[in-house]
Amino acid sequence: MILKAELHCHIEGAAAPELVVSQARKYGKDPSPYIQDGSFVWHDFTSFLAAYDFASDLFRSEEDYARLADYYLTSLARDGAIYSEVFTSPDHAKKAGLSPKAYTDALGEGMARARAKTGIEGRMIVTGVRHVGVEAIEQAARFAARCGHPLVTGFGVAGDERIGDFEDYVRAFEIAREAGLGITVHAGELMGWESVAAALDHIRPSRIGHGVRAIENPDLVRRMADQGVVLECCPGSNIALKVFDSFADHPFSALRAAGCKVTLNSDDPPYFWTSLKREYDIAAEHFRMDDKALAGITRTAIEAAFVDKKTKAMLLGRLDGKVR
Repeated sequence: MILKAELHCHIEGAAAPELVVSQARKYGKDPSPYIQDGSFVWHDFTSFLAAYDFASDLFRSEEDYARLADYYLTSLARDGAIYSEVFTSPDHAKKAGLSPKAYTDALGEGMARARAKTGIEGRMIVTGVRHVGVEAIEQAARFAARCGHPLVTGFGVAGDERIGDFEDYVRAFEIAREAGLGITVHAGELMGWESVAAALDHIRPSRIGHGVRAIENPDLVRRMADQGVVLECCPGSNIALKVFDSFADHPFSALRAAGCKVTLNSDDPPYFWTSLKREYDIAAEHFRMDDKALAGITRTAIEAAFVDKKTKAMLLGRLDGKVR
């Protein structure tokens, strides 16, 4: 089995349908409008958000969140993953009635449980949400900078790309950068290459979530390759959301051929009928990548991971078969 690593997954969006059904039973909710035959159902971005919000609302207590992180990371490890970074959201915590600290501690507890069972390493990237507003994003950055949780190692901004400008978020990212956190930001998914260029100009991230629309501007692709910016690509998500019509149209191979550092990720896996394993299978089938090339993708992800040098060396050792 090819060892895998994931850098781009929203923890609330990683809740498997069977886990959501179990949570719905716990809280007396009817999941049938959103889950049928063991699968999420939606037909456009609005109905996707409705299903996402329904499921997210079923995670309310610290034990709920610990269970979610444990369930997801354990399932990843079963498919050969040795490393997982998940996006967390203080705004979701508040909506659930939890403090960001209680929420983060609970997710950390779930990660610890999964690691004890499977050996998988997990980390958290605290995210602000564009459509919630600049002040909320700065609050998220301050929380990430000050929380002191050993598994919180990065900061990012997600949410609706059509809302807000990157220059509005510079202060939030500077707070995170000064605290030594890794920096990533969503760009170039719903919006075109200009959003990627703006992210590079204003935020200077080491990684970009998605970034695939950069393919629309060859000069920008060269810039990313020259700067070594790592792209957190999510092909299954891109096709499900119709960013591209088909895998044949997806720029993953073109970006890689142009010298960009690319990785494979699942985004909100059950909503897009995917998994990290399926993303690697997609790359094998549609991007004609052999096992050696896929192992190289995992290496790129681990080298770009927001972890300390000792952990990174251990993970690379596992990838090279030197550490069991």
